[in-house]
Amino acid sequence: MEWFTASDYWLSRLVFQRGLAALYLVAFVGAALQFRALIGERGMLPVPRFLARVPWRRAPTVFRLHYSDRFFAGCAWAGAALAAGLLAGVDGLLPLWGAMLLWLVPWVLYLSIVNVGQTWYGFGWESLLLEVGFLAVFLGNDEVAPPVLVLFLLRWVLFRLEFGAGLIKLRGDACWRKLTCLYFHHETQPMPGPLSWFFHRLPRPLHKVEAGANHVTQLAVPFLLFTPQPVASVAVALMIVTQLWLILSGNFAWLNWLAVVLAVSALDLTPLRTPPELPAAPLWYEVLVLALTALVAALSYRPVRNLLSRRQSMNRSYDSLHLVNTYGAFGTVGRVRHEIVVEGTADEVPRHESVWLAYEFKGKPGDPRRLARQFAPYHLRLDWMMWFAALSPAYARSWFEPFVERLLAGDRDTLRLLRHCPFPDAPPAHVRARLYRYRFTTWRELRATGAWWERTYVRDFLPPTRLR
Repeated sequence: MEWFTASDYWLSRLVFQRGLAALYLVAFVGAALQFRALIGERGMLPVPRFLARVPWRRAPTVFRLHYSDRFFAGCAWAGAALAAGLLAGVDGLLPLWGAMLLWLVPWVLYLSIVNVGQTWYGFGWESLLLEVGFLAVFLGNDEVAPPVLVLFLLRWVLFRLEFGAGLIKLRGDACWRKLTCLYFHHETQPMPGPLSWFFHRLPRPLHKVEAGANHVTQLAVPFLLFTPQPVASVAVALMIVTQLWLILSGNFAWLNWLAVVLAVSALDLTPLRTPPELPAAPLWYEVLVLALTALVAALSYRPVRNLLSRRQSMNRSYDSLHLVNTYGAFGTVGRVRHEIVVEGTADEVPRHESVWLAYEFKGKPGDPRRLARQFAPYHLRLDWMMWFAALSPAYARSWFEPFVERLLAGDRDTLRLLRHCPFPDAPPAHVRARLYRYRFTTWRELRATGAWWERTYVRDFLPPTRLR
């Protein structure tokens, strides 16, 4: 069928596949390096305990067959190796069916990780990576031109990602309608980057322009994805510019990078390179793509209903395979930034004069004089959850006490998640946590003190605690 494929998108597919493979690599490496303290056998939320209480249909995973930390690490590093191979273009060396299987394996492995990741893997970009990764299985390799239907389904994901984020803002916080949310967002976002201080200090009229441009890009431009070229490519270019702006202004793991990769799949890159002559798609492949399209159409009902609902949900999966999801971000923007500072003391009996030394995290604000670093697309899971815990203790109910216990025990896997441990020789006798209000300093304060943040004590988050 001539209409089935679109050879003009051969180069777009190639760039998309290599970009997706790179993000898979980041995700698997992050899982391998962080899982022991978070969900390992001795972690804060152990996988075996989770699997014992959750039925298979709610969390399908290869770890139902067997779980050990060594097996988990093997799966994560195997996924990283496969992603590196896909990044190098190994799928192009295989027959079409072999390339599809090669793309399917990392999807199965990462689905298995997400479905046992619990709180640590409850972010929208996990579902987004899985949804896009599943579609990539059917995108083909150099033995066939890109299928039109799969390219359309990728645009459908991008549409829901952008339009869902736009609607949740318009329906949510009034500051989005007043164009004032960015007076606060760069300062109160989960994990600021090295340029966030400078973005926050931009003139307020420019912040209003930012907010207005965001509404246009997320509420109007997505509809142009389904128009003929070159209009669709112009829409994609606007989305990419917006995503790069977000990448520069904060750390949102691979969310923005994956949006860029998705957008590339809709670009017409034929002016850069003439597509090669490719054979017609085999019948079995056409049947699989048609079945995929029907499945996605059926599963899209609930996400579409959510988009049209006045009680729109953000970042929700409607099936345990994360095949078609709903997305959204920052329906509410905080006006004040709170941070939890975790400290320890060697004193067996804490006194007023006791010396408390702070643990420093890799990404979240701590020492006021330390400029934030750029970590995205890498995801620091503990740092992100500390931001949620500062919003409300309810977010930390299941894992914060186990975290403190591991600090008191000097657990090496937990300490590897931190930037600095002030007790290198022996664990502290007591650990406490205090809540502070943080705000970006002004230009004058920065020149005078060298501090990027100014902080004020609010209250105790956790009183001095020792091992039972």
